Amino acid sequence: MVNRQESLFAAVTFFAKTHPGEVCGSNGLPLTPNSIAILGRSQMLKEIKHPNLCQYLDVIRGKHERTIVVSEYGGCTLQDKAKEPLGTNMVLRIFYQISLALNHLHQIKIVVHNLEPRHILLDSWNNVKLFNYGLYYLTYGGDYVPFPIGNIKYMPPERLMGSKNNIKSDVWSLGMIIAELLLQCTFWPNLKISNISRKILSFCQATNVFEKIAREHNRLELYQNLSEDLCSIIEMCLAIKPTERPLPSALLQLPLFRENLISYQITPNEKSSVLLLRMPLEQIYYWWQLAGGDVQADLKKEGLIRSEAPILSIPQVVCLNSNIIGPKRSQSYLMDDRVVPLKLQNLIERLKGIPATAYYPLIHCPKFPYLFGMGMDQLPLVIREKDIEYQFYRGYPYTADLIRKEAAIDIPPLLRGRIWSCLLDVIPNDSYKKIDKFTPTSTDRQVDTLLILYALMIEVDIPRCHQYDELLSSPEGHRKLKRLLKAWVTAHPQYVYWQGLDSLTAPFLYLNFNNEELAFLSVFKFIARYLQWFFLKDNSAVIKEYLCKFKQLTAFHEPVLAQHLVSICFIPELFAIPWFLTMFSHVFPLHKILHLWDKLMLGDNSYPLFIGIAILKQLKSTLLASGFNECILLFSDLPDIVMENCVIESQKMYEITPKSVAHRFYVNKDHEPGPFDITSDTTLTDLQEEMCPHISANDLTYILRNTPQKMLILDIRNISDFNRVHLPHSINIPYVSLQLTDKSLDTLNVLQLQEKLQDKIIICISNIHEHAVKFSKFLVECGVSQVCVLHKGFNILHSIEPNILISN
Repeated sequence: MVNRQESLFAAVTFFAKTHPGEVCGSNGLPLTPNSIAILGRSQMLKEIKHPNLCQYLDVIRGKHERTIVVSEYGGCTLQDKAKEPLGTNMVLRIFYQISLALNHLHQIKIVVHNLEPRHILLDSWNNVKLFNYGLYYLTYGGDYVPFPIGNIKYMPPERLMGSKNNIKSDVWSLGMIIAELLLQCTFWPNLKISNISRKILSFCQATNVFEKIAREHNRLELYQNLSEDLCSIIEMCLAIKPTERPLPSALLQLPLFRENLISYQITPNEKSSVLLLRMPLEQIYYWWQLAGGDVQADLKKEGLIRSEAPILSIPQVVCLNSNIIGPKRSQSYLMDDRVVPLKLQNLIERLKGIPATAYYPLIHCPKFPYLFGMGMDQLPLVIREKDIEYQFYRGYPYTADLIRKEAAIDIPPLLRGRIWSCLLDVIPNDSYKKIDKFTPTSTDRQVDTLLILYALMIEVDIPRCHQYDELLSSPEGHRKLKRLLKAWVTAHPQYVYWQGLDSLTAPFLYLNFNNEELAFLSVFKFIARYLQWFFLKDNSAVIKEYLCKFKQLTAFHEPVLAQHLVSICFIPELFAIPWFLTMFSHVFPLHKILHLWDKLMLGDNSYPLFIGIAILKQLKSTLLASGFNECILLFSDLPDIVMENCVIESQKMYEITPKSVAHRFYVNKDHEPGPFDITSDTTLTDLQEEMCPHISANDLTYILRNTPQKMLILDIRNISDFNRVHLPHSINIPYVSLQLTDKSLDTLNVLQLQEKLQDKIIICISNIHEHAVKFSKFLVECGVSQVCVLHKGFNILHSIEPNILISN
């Protein structure tokens, strides 16, 4: 028996079937390796949780089509338990609990076809759990593996004749297992497989299979001593015609079980004295990996993974049709049904210093202050994500404010999908189920044609979307992504499918692979928050405004770089559209997108603009030394971006930039703009001609009253107007006396102006807007950062109450 403190889970391994040669599918792309297809199908098994079923925890794809399955494992097998005779009550308990497990699997449309005594586990309280019950499902009925699935001894006759996917076959297997227990023997222990198959096929001529088996094994007396009710149940399970066998649900309703139901039900386990073992199994496995657990290393120790000299596998002849003639496949590639328990000693040792209160965290409770990890937030994110003690303490707070507060530090990888949905205010409401994701439903022929066109575009895009990721590249990943995209198109008749939507959806599918509704609603909310109106059929005005604001904010934070890009005519339209249309998910690999979006989710619709500027800042030295052609080449194959630096820089810029400076009109507005906000009296054409962004009178007033030291106001009205009324601490530089042809601050004739401009938000104010625009452009050309123009000019300040102006 496996000690529960030594092991809670175990691993098995096998090889998937390889495709012959370089075979391509109907789409012209290489066929997906079977091991990747297995990986995609296996994800659904991880969602199965039932007291009589071992929980699937992980499926790992190794080299050469190797697949490793990690699953809950504990107790002893029925095969070992049955070495001693079991009482009738014990057999009925096992019978009932296996029926419970089969009934649950039947409800979720899974057949086992792999049911045998060594895959039935019993714990110390004789509770039953089925192990390895998903092998048939994840290998697509055995099509993905080169070996047969199931023990022929427990197969019904119809399976030997090619029948598949019938829960009644599992009922036969259950009947054979219970028959062995009742007759207290192992059937045909010394026969070859061919002889066993003949025995099973011969049952087709028998009227009572159970009695025939008892006679063959000299157990007729035991058979005759069994109760008639019990014998009739076994005989029903072993009926030759599948239609005559009962379903698991019918077995559970039998009077034989109802008479003593309490004794057959699951006995609650005592809580372990080791607090770690009380935690959810998926969390324990995650921490086990962080503590240095390596499944493949453990399999190597047990000899399940063996290395051989490559020269031994070199083919002797390779035919033109890709067939290979040479040495037979190594024995190490055949099915090895050994189970390797994964020990927990190292994990328990690593966590032995953790106080008991940490296992049940109340981050929101001031009585238990959360002090662990103080200072660790300064370490690189990749280190924090791999540190077991730090991740152990990253609990899951219960309020929205605390979730945002903790997410601002970092987001635990194990909880990322759920935390993202909380940050996006997602509330599951079963709306995804109501959307037709398969057939176009429209009353208009033209719309119907468009839906067909979108479907074709989706079909083309999906096989190219993040195909380096094994999960997303699996057939199951393709099917799920296709459903999500079709659902989004159907749910948004006002929008169209733009290429890039697949890349935008992929991260949410990756994190919520088994919860399509959560993935769909997250995409729904994400697009509404960050990409409102980007997917209109004519989105030119939206894109132009976005790129114009990006250009202005680049000038605001990086004036020298912005001026250089303008001088070589390298405009954002040439490189930034894929950035913002996909929120960088088409530009960066998935693991970088996850870290980038962790911060993005905490910001508003302007945050992606600062990410774009942060990317330019990392490439600044290269860009400043490059011309137009070199820049085109640079962005066609973007160099490696240090994502942590990008996140830090974008966060800094986001925090120091007044909200109105990043204002756009094509966004979802929380409230209608007031007279002192940015209003829509500025056209897109006007915006495109201005290098510097506008700041609202509201933001100017707020800064002036709270942190006046952070800004410098340059009032370019004439001297008489300035002397009559002006803002406090402002500097008057009359525009009419300026010569702006010489791009130098010295021409402004202001003492120590360079020092005064340093690290300040520079606000240009005039009662003539064209003057403010030209003057602000001059400052940018002089290399001054954080320059903006007061929206509506000086005259708007007269209306602010209480008065902020100084009158002489």
